[in-house]
Amino acid sequence: MYSFLRWVFGFTGMFLFFSCGFSSKIQREVKKSLLADSLLSGAYVGISVFDPERNHFVYQYQPDKYFVPASNVKIVSLYAGLKYLGDSLIGLKYKDKNDTLFIEPAGDPSFLHPDFSDHPVLHFLERSEKPIAITTDNWNSNAWGKGWMWDDYNDAFMAERSPFPMYGNVISWNQVRDSSSIGALAREEAFIYSVPDINWKVHFSEDTAARRFSAVRSLTGNRFFITQGREINARQEVPFITQGLRSTVELLRDLVKAPIDTTDRMVQSESVIYSQPTDTLLKNMMYRSDNFYAEQLLLMAAYQRFGVMDDQRLIQYLLKNDLQEFPQKPRWVDGSGLSRYNLFTPEDMVWILRKMEKDFGAERLKHIFPAGGQGTLHDSFREFQDRIYAKSGSMSGVFCLSGYLQSQSGKRLIFSLMINNYTQGGRLLRRKVASFLHQVVSKY
Repeated sequence: MYSFLRWVFGFTGMFLFFSCGFSSKIQREVKKSLLADSLLSGAYVGISVFDPERNHFVYQYQPDKYFVPASNVKIVSLYAGLKYLGDSLIGLKYKDKNDTLFIEPAGDPSFLHPDFSDHPVLHFLERSEKPIAITTDNWNSNAWGKGWMWDDYNDAFMAERSPFPMYGNVISWNQVRDSSSIGALAREEAFIYSVPDINWKVHFSEDTAARRFSAVRSLTGNRFFITQGREINARQEVPFITQGLRSTVELLRDLVKAPIDTTDRMVQSESVIYSQPTDTLLKNMMYRSDNFYAEQLLLMAAYQRFGVMDDQRLIQYLLKNDLQEFPQKPRWVDGSGLSRYNLFTPEDMVWILRKMEKDFGAERLKHIFPAGGQGTLHDSFREFQDRIYAKSGSMSGVFCLSGYLQSQSGKRLIFSLMINNYTQGGRLLRRKVASFLHQVVSKY
């Protein structure tokens, strides 16, 4: 018995000595490469590195302080999608009643999105010979999230949320010039078209001297102002105003033969049309940090849980139930992280990543999170390749990175690094973060 206890205490002592030694080394590295760097003068930094096998934080710096997470919010939205959406997305529910086909939209963002080549929902609607009535009764959200910047309305990264999205809720404006000869290039004319083709008002500028092609939508309506540029090929995606279901109905009427309108009746749907594999959408969301997918993801999850697309109701439900054990209660207001109202701590991020690994399995997450050299980690974190699976988050003055890391010794770690209020050198900052992670990978 004495020998066993001596072995236990000896092993524990070695572990504590190892952990303290590593923490001291990393602490020196953080001060040297991050905190003392002029790049982060005045910035706010939080770090949390956790060893799940030993159930031990191996390094922490301001882990319980709140930070604007930017797109790290998508990690929490991903949890909601994995929890509620099953293996396939619901494209819509319907009931064929007497002389009308009643449709209940489910918030599916994949409908006619260029990411996908097959669209079961469209095939279903095209076959209908009856008038189609789309219910408005299961929508209880706004087109924009709380705290979104209104002057980004023309940018594709802030497409509106809606109950029945189409084409990613953007119009793709394209310019093509004939490049077959110098003479053709010298001519002023350019072929300009939109996908989809629209019946909304379009104004073409008479200015042919502009260097860059541009497409601008009116702030208050679906009116577009197009200026041709000097490029041979140019493309710009511009969000359209959804007005709930109004724009969807207008666009659908160009595709489906049957009469289409809306109804405030809520008919009990009996059948379901599935659209795409859930993990395909989730992977696309995480790889390119797709804000639109993330927002619709919360709406789809809310619809699955409550029968109504209400993102705020789902957020509050999750915080009071599945996610009630966050170390510090976050302020969570949207699915994408576009809002600066969101506030999370590094410990919160480590906690949700650990919970996701327990609930959904490391292998599934490995296929959804981008690895080093992939997606938004393609540049500064290329050297890590299969050693890191993580989500970055960035906006003006904000950079965050949270995910899973494997050290050279084979240890699997969960980490979160959050930086707010830096004012310069975004690319250089990423290199500094990569240098810190390299120390963790090589020394733990």
